[in-house]
Amino acid sequence: MELSSAISLINTPAIRTPEPATWADLGCGQGLFTRALATLLHPGSTIYAVDREPVSFPKSNIRPVQMDFEKNEWKLPTLQGILMANSLHFIKNKQAFLAKAAAHLDKKHHFLIVEYNTDTPNPWVPYPLSFPNLQKLFHEAGYKKTELLREHPSIYHRSRMYAALIR
Repeated sequence: MELSSAISLINTPAIRTPEPATWADLGCGQGLFTRALATLLHPGSTIYAVDREPVSFPKSNIRPVQMDFEKNEWKLPTLQGILMANSLHFIKNKQAFLAKAAAHLDKKHHFLIVEYNTDTPNPWVPYPLSFPNLQKLFHEAGYKKTELLREHPSIYHRSRMYAALIR
């Protein structure tokens, strides 16, 4: 996927704030969606790019953090948002993960999720989460609104990718 497509997929006015915000991209990989998010947030915002593997970014507002966000304790400031692009499907106990994340989130926070719209596991997507099941997961965790932003064809042709905003 190209950067412009990633920006298009996650673009929503809901994440634009009148002042800088602090976000984390959990499971950032090579940082495609981290860079996309950086173009959409208020100037001066900070994004913690979290991954088990070392990552680096030339932009000063993206701070790399090498950590297993599911298993390790987070050493991050209070966050206004969490981006998870193709990383939530690696977490088996999603309810426990959301409870852990809640301790690090501002009261008016957002989740921005990019996932494959399937519930059929495979070796690369072990714990998939279709959009209807994402809605159910976050509703059970106490969230009021899960909004489908848009969909994008997957290069793997198995299922479409979707972006969702949760608040």
